[in-house]
Amino acid sequence: MARIIAVKEYLEKMLKDESKPWTKMFALAEEKTGIDRLYIFVGSLILLAIYLVFGLGQQLVCNIVGFVYPAYQSMKALESPKKEDDTKWLTYWVVFAVFTIVEFFSEYIVSWFPVYWLFKCVFYVWLMAPIAEYNGSLILYRRIIRPKFIQYQPGLDRFLSNARETAVKTAAEALLTNKQE
Repeated sequence: MARIIAVKEYLEKMLKDESKPWTKMFALAEEKTGIDRLYIFVGSLILLAIYLVFGLGQQLVCNIVGFVYPAYQSMKALESPKKEDDTKWLTYWVVFAVFTIVEFFSEYIVSWFPVYWLFKCVFYVWLMAPIAEYNGSLILYRRIIRPKFIQYQPGLDRFLSNARETAVKTAAEALLTNKQE
């Protein structure tokens, strides 16, 4: 019960934080309807969840959730002098990219899973969650992606270097062949 109260207090604080872009929207909705903005937020989440299960274009809606806010925050991070926010959003995009590649190969399997888009949307929100120790992108990066990257980085660097040298050599040979003709 204490956990639920803590989440409720956190949401109320976030919904009234004037520095957040959504505050004005929820304040206006609260003023027009007379319904507390927390209930408007929770109701919106429920409607979104129902739509992601039964609606049309769930993939687009889910990808908007996973892309628009992180892209906005990434641009803000680039313009700020702090390095921490850059690192946070770079980590998000690395995990997002890895997930997108893995998802590509499992697309036919997940199409049989009726609540896939809802779970994917929740997954994206977890990846970008503003909670330091439980942020999904940090957890997945530190536990899965980073160890594999460190393990395979030397081999990948050699492969990329060889591929670059081969491409440069091939391009030079092609240019010489064209000049001789």
